[in-house]
Amino acid sequence: MSRKLRVGAAQLGPIQLADSKASVIRRLLNLMEEAHTSGCHLIVYPELALTTFFPRHWRDSTAEIDLWFEREMPSSETRPLFEAAVRLQMSFYLGYAELAFEQEDIRRYNTSILVGPDGRVVGKYRKVHLPGHRDFRPNYPFQQLEKRYFDVGNLGFPVWWHRDVIMGMAICNDRRWPETYRVMGLQDVELIMLGYNTHTINQYHAESKHLKMLHHHIVMQAGAYQNGTWIVATAKTGIEDGCELMGGSCIVAPTGEIVAHAVTQEDELITFDCDMDLGGQIKRNRFNLPITVASSTTV
Repeated sequence: MSRKLRVGAAQLGPIQLADSKASVIRRLLNLMEEAHTSGCHLIVYPELALTTFFPRHWRDSTAEIDLWFEREMPSSETRPLFEAAVRLQMSFYLGYAELAFEQEDIRRYNTSILVGPDGRVVGKYRKVHLPGHRDFRPNYPFQQLEKRYFDVGNLGFPVWWHRDVIMGMAICNDRRWPETYRVMGLQDVELIMLGYNTHTINQYHAESKHLKMLHHHIVMQAGAYQNGTWIVATAKTGIEDGCELMGGSCIVAPTGEIVAHAVTQEDELITFDCDMDLGGQIKRNRFNLPITVASSTTV
């Protein structure tokens, strides 16, 4: 009998700089309730889901920058998400800015976590492929300061055994690199959760919205097919702080097909019943991948 997991990609409309974290969490909770009503077992939120995409804003003050970061998870503000997960028996992926104290120093990461239906953190991932620049560039329409605000992720690309599925995580620009999928693919990953924020304007060269969306989809479709895995990709979208985020949230099957796609630039839930045995046929029959033992096996 096939293993089925009903998943939801919880796209968010814009989060403005002035929006409170409490108001954002209410939106996340509304989407989780909708996912529960739709029969979902897992909901995937975007990258940096608790704040505006703050790397577009230059700040000199470390104190100002750190207001965007979470020092613990759950915190008093985010605890309602964890409590709702327990009440609804829902797992969730959440992207956020993490402030960590490591090796007697403060580190800042673009982070995602997987939380189980018991409200406990199953796994953590820190973004590896940081785009953008460190210096202020006044001629740009907006800044992309991930290299200034974040340290490169130091956890690699682990996978976790959760809900009878081997799951992995990635964030935004990671999706453009084949190594992201292959490292997890060699650990027999069956579902990759991926949150992102992508602007419609390319700072470095002119590129149409059509091409940006094409490239966004094609890298995930290739990664899904070549590694026999489902991908749940969830965006923040709409006009945020005067900048347009392109959206394009979707669920990609191991066949490379897009089986569900968002159609708005607002808060929107898309769902699909994923057959977790589909990817194994592709891994073993099409590509004969040399599968290694999963690096993490947290339930």
